[in-house]
Amino acid sequence: MRRLPVYFILDTSGSMNGEPIQALNNALRGMVNALRSDPQALDSLWLSIITYDREVKEVVPLTELVDFQLPEIFCPPSGPTMTGAALKFVAEKVKSEVRQSTADQKGDWKPLLFVFTDGKPSDLRDYRQQVPIIKGLNFGAVVGCAAGPKANDTILKELTDTVVHLDSADSATLKQFFKWVSDTIEQGNKSQGTGETLDLPPPPDELVLVI
Repeated sequence: MRRLPVYFILDTSGSMNGEPIQALNNALRGMVNALRSDPQALDSLWLSIITYDREVKEVVPLTELVDFQLPEIFCPPSGPTMTGAALKFVAEKVKSEVRQSTADQKGDWKPLLFVFTDGKPSDLRDYRQQVPIIKGLNFGAVVGCAAGPKANDTILKELTDTVVHLDSADSATLKQFFKWVSDTIEQGNKSQGTGETLDLPPPPDELVLVI
C-alpha cells in the first residue's frame, strides 16, 4: 500500500505555555477527527507529530491514521525555539521512513510538512543550514504557520512560499487553521498520482496567506 506521510513540527517553546498550548491540543484533536471521517485518508494517511522547544521530541512516530493516538502535548514555562534542530530531525526521519520507488514496487506518495511556530528560531544559523536540505527532499507541500504578533513571516518564507499568518494562537483561530490543514491533507490525497503540485484550498478569513 502506498502511504501519504504527513509530518507536523510544532513549536512548544515557553511562549506557547497556557492557553496557546491548550488551544493547540484541542485543534489537533479536531483535525484528526476530521481526517478520520475521510475514507481515502483512512486508507493511505500516516501522521507524525514532532515538537520543539529547547529539545526536539518525537511525540508520535509516523503512524497509520487508523491507529493514531494523540497524547496531550505540553510545553515548558520558558525556553528557546530550536526550529533548526527540528528541521534537521524531520529531515532525517523523512530520509529513513519515506519509501522510495524501486524497479519492483512503487514508493510512498510525496510527503507533506507543516511547520507551526509562534516566534522565530533561536538557532537561526542552524535553521538556514537546514532550509536547502528540506527543499531538496521533494515534499508534495511545505506549509509554514506563523501564529501571533511575535511570529516571523519573513524567516518562514525562507523555507517555503506557502506561509499562513494567524493573528493569535487562541482556540478559535487554531481550530480554523487545523480545519484548513485537514482540507489541505484531503486535497493531497485526491491529487495523488497526478504528478502535479498540490493545489492548496483557499484559507478561511481568519488565516492570511503571506505573499
